[in-house]
Amino acid sequence: MRIPKTKTAVLLTLSWFAALGLAIATRAIAAPSAAPSDTWHIDPAHTSVEFSVRHMMVSNVKGRFDKVMGTISANGNDPTSVQIDAEIDPASVDTRVDFRDEDLKGPNFLDTDKYPTITFKSKKVEPAGTDKWKITGDLTLHGVTKEVVLDVDGPSPVIKDKKGTARVGASATTTISRKDFGMTWNKALDAGGVLVGDEIGISIDIEAIE
Repeated sequence: MRIPKTKTAVLLTLSWFAALGLAIATRAIAAPSAAPSDTWHIDPAHTSVEFSVRHMMVSNVKGRFDKVMGTISANGNDPTSVQIDAEIDPASVDTRVDFRDEDLKGPNFLDTDKYPTITFKSKKVEPAGTDKWKITGDLTLHGVTKEVVLDVDGPSPVIKDKKGTARVGASATTTISRKDFGMTWNKALDAGGVLVGDEIGISIDIEAIE
């Protein structure tokens, strides 16, 4: 079975960074003293980037990327000034099945030897309701750059951990087409349909620190 998850992970990563950036700027407006720093960093230990893809037209297979990094910055208390730069290591893909992970890293899908990074750079932040945002940015995956839009919920209130470090969280979702990023491999099924779906669902829960 071959399950393409590159796109999902990427979206998740960008979504996560976007959410963090909005969290920083939004909380700065409500309580400037709670978010004194203009630059925040992703906390990999408390961040989840997951994706889901249809398998054989009958079920969804899920996976994740374990290595994510990046920064979110904002100018003072203006949420629309948020700038997000995120990066994912596609070789860190994990679907809990070793042979499938190796296939995803190969030339049919992520081709990690040729394309060792997935990146996202934000371009625009727009309000979409109470504690909801739409973040538009450029996602580069499998050597292809496409504009994507993330739906972000949050951010959470800024809190301090036992060491006094400020933390904030948010979540985001999006759906992308793997074909848009040049990953077109598939196999027709005898009963009709294809082995791997084209749409990739992405779900992100993120936590950022000053």
